[in-house]
Amino acid sequence: MNARTLFLSPRVTATGHALADAARRRGMGVEVLREWRVAEEWRAAEGATLYAGPLFADVVAGELGLGLLEAAPDWLARLPYELTCREIEFSTVAEARQLRRPAFVKPPNDKSFPARVYPDGSGLPGPDAVDDSTPVLVSDIVTFAVEYRLFLLDGEVRTGSRYLAHGELDVVPLDEDPQRAEVLAFAERLASQHLPSAVVVDVGLLAECSQWAVVEANAAWASGHYACDPDAALDVVLHAARPDGEFGSADRDFLRPLPEVVRD
Repeated sequence: MNARTLFLSPRVTATGHALADAARRRGMGVEVLREWRVAEEWRAAEGATLYAGPLFADVVAGELGLGLLEAAPDWLARLPYELTCREIEFSTVAEARQLRRPAFVKPPNDKSFPARVYPDGSGLPGPDAVDDSTPVLVSDIVTFAVEYRLFLLDGEVRTGSRYLAHGELDVVPLDEDPQRAEVLAFAERLASQHLPSAVVVDVGLLAECSQWAVVEANAAWASGHYACDPDAALDVVLHAARPDGEFGSADRDFLRPLPEVVRD
């Protein structure tokens, strides 16, 4: 692991700084990419890894020779009802624009438009802003009393954090949370749910029925760590964003499609 270099986007977040500190403690290199491109000296760098948002990652990951793990776009919609406690449909934004009821609508694996409750489909961005074929998840509206972020590696929770309580930011390490055992017990049920080997999953307790449910899945290489242990989070990031040739057959179906690299 010491030969690896962690690359960060130009706008380094608090999580980026925490992961960089963890990387340096291991003797790893850390480089901030100052532009939306990769300098020739770093292209296909041996042992590269990346922490960045999806838009930036799409631009630079290919030039770094990386593969990026993420859950399948329709993963949340394919979960059994007992793990979501709500109806969720995998659709396109064009179809979602036809909605005539309130729903929570979000892009599965990027931030092409805001994820939120829309009174109906007319409030979604038009085709001039978002392509008709953009995939979306359309969900029944529920309220989570409390939400947790979990960094998973090979189905095991490596670190976790409470991040929201009653709609307000409330950041506490999972190890200090009184519901830790319940969170971990629920997370064990996700191990057989066709996830990549390194991923972040948010779970929560529903206010309406006091049932545990999955909130969403996120790419580890783009997720904030809140009060998660940064060293354990880095373990997951290193596995989720690494040289493309290192991925085995079990993970290749979970690699994010990247634009073709165009050399100068």
